[in-house]
Amino acid sequence: MLAAMPDSAPSPLSAGGPALRDGGDACPGTLRLHRADDGALARVRVPGGVLSADRAEALLAAAGRFGDGELHLTSRGNVQLRGLGAECGGGLAELLAGAGLLPSAAHERARNIVASPLAGLDGSPALGERLAELDALVCASAAAASLSGRFLFALDDGRGDVDALGADVTLIADGDAFLLRIGPGDEVFRIPAAEGPRAALRAAEAFLRAARDAGAWRVKDLPDPVRSELVRAVGAAAGPAEHRPRPRTAKAPEPGTHGPGDAVETTPGSGAAPETTPGPGAAPETTPGSTDALPDAHRHANPHGPAHTAAPANPPQAPPASAAALAVDVPLGRLTPGQWRLLTATARRYGGELRLTPWRGIVVPGPFTGAEAADALGALAAAGLITSPDSPWTGVGACIGRPGCAKSLADVRAEAGAALGPAGRLPVYWSGCERRCGHPHGEWIDVVATPDGHRISYVRGERRDPPATVRDDPAALAAAVAAARARAL
Repeated sequence: MLAAMPDSAPSPLSAGGPALRDGGDACPGTLRLHRADDGALARVRVPGGVLSADRAEALLAAAGRFGDGELHLTSRGNVQLRGLGAECGGGLAELLAGAGLLPSAAHERARNIVASPLAGLDGSPALGERLAELDALVCASAAAASLSGRFLFALDDGRGDVDALGADVTLIADGDAFLLRIGPGDEVFRIPAAEGPRAALRAAEAFLRAARDAGAWRVKDLPDPVRSELVRAVGAAAGPAEHRPRPRTAKAPEPGTHGPGDAVETTPGSGAAPETTPGPGAAPETTPGSTDALPDAHRHANPHGPAHTAAPANPPQAPPASAAALAVDVPLGRLTPGQWRLLTATARRYGGELRLTPWRGIVVPGPFTGAEAADALGALAAAGLITSPDSPWTGVGACIGRPGCAKSLADVRAEAGAALGPAGRLPVYWSGCERRCGHPHGEWIDVVATPDGHRISYVRGERRDPPATVRDDPAALAAAVAAARARAL
């Protein structure tokens, strides 16, 4: 059941511009796999990133039975399985369907929903019921089956974290209501909370009607007049528009403990989230100058000596009094079977679920006593996961690169490790080619491998500063990336 996938459309960040429907939907799923240099690839949608312990175990079983055993987190809180055999499609689909991870074959690539990972855990509103309702409505809609694998829903608990990701349809909790945002615009429409999921589905169905002639995969790809008419039509059924700019920077959960009272406050109507050092992906702890704790594919020789010497990967933290949840960053979004097994066991012992974040991290709901939280974080750190925001790996992400991707010009994961330095204010993402698969959103440092070396740019939403090019000089590259990440506001 392996279907060869056409090339992806260019990233909006590349010279290709907006992605239009000039071919088939290239996004992989679990029924339509993608051929890569390291085998076939499946992308399993996990709405809101929420996984029960049983479903987490099923994913591990699928990775071990059909793939290379590892699990890769995506920038939408989904899971990718790599190294799959060419004839595994039927068995993989059967296993995932049996675990409840494939509720509708027709909608498997349309179930793209991100949600605030700490919702309901730190004093913020809970979103679980609305998330489940939206997923069920999408799966019950014949029209929604035509949504591309690129179309994205977001449920934000009011802190602005996933609102900043530029989803096509966003619901933002605001007291006893939701604010409905269509695409990247600054207009929102206030609707009763109980009507939120259905309003989101209606907006997606309205987009499909608007996109018929425009040939767009996403709201942002629509011509301006068509997009404006879509927003007007959706708003007409919702009431007067309110002005609420979309946040510039997404705030990822910091590694460590979280509890009631930790929720981020935003100024109503401002849409602004506090600045932070978000982590689009992280890598495991190491002794300074050592690569022994890295998975095999992440080890590298650094001829210029230790990448950092000032701080261990997980600096000691004072034990909390109690915690509602733990958050960890994942080594470049890549989890070994042992790491996944430990996370699943921790979830089963405490809150019963895992929440995968759009920044390639994981939240483990509790509750935990202070001693339990300290013990759990210690075990997760020992397994190579990032449990402290002060880790020099925090905010470092990369695409799969060589040797897994034929289009990549470099082993960017090894290069990211070789260029490791002090934690920077801005996240950095390394891409092996101009497609920039899995890049973060908001404000970040873009490092792209080119035939002549690497190009480094500062990105703010849809804008970027003029790039700097570094030739094949690892020491100069590391210095340039560190300087870019440290830039002031």
